[in-house]
Amino acid sequence: MKLSSNLLFPALTVALLSFTLGISTSSISMADVSPKNFGAWLSLLKKEALGRGIPQQTLESALKDLEPVSRVIELDRNQPEAKLTFDQYLSRILSEERIAKGRKKLTDSRRLLAKIAEAYGVQPRFLVALWGLETDFGRVTGSFPVIDSLVSLVYDGRRSSFFRKELFHALRILDEGHISLARMKGSWAGAMGQLQFMPSTFRNFAVDFDGDGRIDIWESQEDVFASAANYLSQSGWTRGQTWGQEVLLPDGADFALTEFKQPKSPSDWWALGVSTLDGSDFLSAGPLSYIVQPEGFKDRAFLVYNNYHVIHKWNRSDNFALSVGILSDRIGDL
Repeated sequence: MKLSSNLLFPALTVALLSFTLGISTSSISMADVSPKNFGAWLSLLKKEALGRGIPQQTLESALKDLEPVSRVIELDRNQPEAKLTFDQYLSRILSEERIAKGRKKLTDSRRLLAKIAEAYGVQPRFLVALWGLETDFGRVTGSFPVIDSLVSLVYDGRRSSFFRKELFHALRILDEGHISLARMKGSWAGAMGQLQFMPSTFRNFAVDFDGDGRIDIWESQEDVFASAANYLSQSGWTRGQTWGQEVLLPDGADFALTEFKQPKSPSDWWALGVSTLDGSDFLSAGPLSYIVQPEGFKDRAFLVYNNYHVIHKWNRSDNFALSVGILSDRIGDL
């Protein structure tokens, strides 16, 4: 996510105030944590938030009695490296149980999903697939208080600029009354609700589809599905188009060559010797398509269309985007 340039001057002001107090808001590490310097730092953060228009009452409620959460910092600094092949990755997250569960969820919510598909132009199977991969269909949404996590990550300083922006968005979500402080929980990194939206994503794309005056991606199924659909729609989704399909590359093809890196029409790929697994026509005759190979497993290849790249904006991992596409195919249409 890109950082807005309007963060520069407030950040500079805080830095100058910090210098006066002998504290650096960007270099304090968890090893330096003490009630005294954290309290001074938090006071500066409140001043910055007030300057951004966040009401005092919201700040006093949200930031009361906070302390840095060492577990959050530990998780941020020790994220496991992905060492799985694509087949191993798929076998873990695309189990037959998850596929069956996805089909049932699609059937159970068919009327709502059809209504949302009409409004946003996004096929229901993709919404259910994203929901399934993000939180196992709402089962695992995270138990970390979002404000506590974000404050800890800003204070730690390793990715302070990014998390500072997210913290201010989270405080605005609270101030707007979408969720209570007690219910505002998510991952250790601040990703929230059944879609695992970061606060900035929430404010840019989440919608109140049930019309109750609040956007609730924690419990409202209407808001969950519509927010996912709005994200995809606003990100360039092509109505009625699929994501892609697995293909075979010609013998001896070198994917590193320029000709395999450039977008082409499906007919041009066919002329280069790229074919479907069963020899049938490609699923789309759209103007541009790309060859993608999974991270860590280069013996498989996929011809992907525009909607694949929209999914990739949601999570910039080829393995994730391919998994969403494959799971959506396995779940099927209404």
